[in-house]
Order: sequence, then C-alpha cells, then structure tokens
Amino acid sequence: MDEIKRGQLEIMQSRLEVFDNKYPHRDYEIVITNSEFTCLCPKTGYPDFAVITVRYIPDKYCIELKSFKLFINKFRDRGIFHEEAVNEILEALVAVCKPRYMQIQGDFNPRGNVHTFVTAEYSAKGFKRSTLSLQSDR
Repeated sequence: MDEIKRGQLEIMQSRLEVFDNKYPHRDYEIVITNSEFTCLCPKTGYPDFAVITVRYIPDKYCIELKSFKLFINKFRDRGIFHEEAVNEILEALVAVCKPRYMQIQGDFNPRGNVHTFVTAEYSAKGFKRSTLSLQSDR
C-alpha cells in the first residue's frame, strides 16, 4: 500500500485563505504568477502545463499565497479542459476574496502544435476601473 507523503496530504487538506487588506480605501493591483500549473487532458490523460496569472484589485481581502499554491496543486492529477480550469480558478478565488476586479489567464504549453491562451474576468457589481492599468503583457 502506498503511503501518502506529507506534501500530498498538505495539498489534499488545503483550502484557500485570505487576509485583511490594509488599504481597502484605494485601488491597487496584485499580480500572482504560477509557472508550474499542471493538469491532465480529460480525453487522453496526457499532462498539460501552463503559466497561470492572477491579476486582481482587492476589496476587503487579499489571497494568502501558500494557500493559493496548494490550491493550484490540486489540479495536477485532474482531467480538466483548459477553459474549465481557468474559469474554475476564477470562481474559487472570487468566492473566497470577493475582489473588486479579477482576471485569470492560462497560457498553456502547445501540444500537437496547438497553443491555448484562456482569459476569464470578474468585476464586482458597480465597480468601474480607475486609471489603474491592468495590463496582460507584463
């Protein structure tokens, strides 16, 4: 019988966490990049690799980074389409931190000479972006 390793157990038991935003009176951008995202193709079982970029303007809460890393690692053994993965990440992060604005980008490595880049966005009701620049080419 295979023994569950400490890291595997930590990933399985993890949940997304937040902390209080000390600057809720202003709009500012937080960018989180994970360059080691992996999941499995639901059709073939072959691994998919991507860079996941999270851009958001927090309201009352910010995403705690270790919990984000563990959350992202939960995808590594899952069969999931690229579009579904990006939208699921967006929905989970919005649910926990309730940002003013959030954008998730998944830049998936080419497979079979096909490159996928998926972007999903969320804006809180009534939120209008200020002059703060949310660039996708950083």
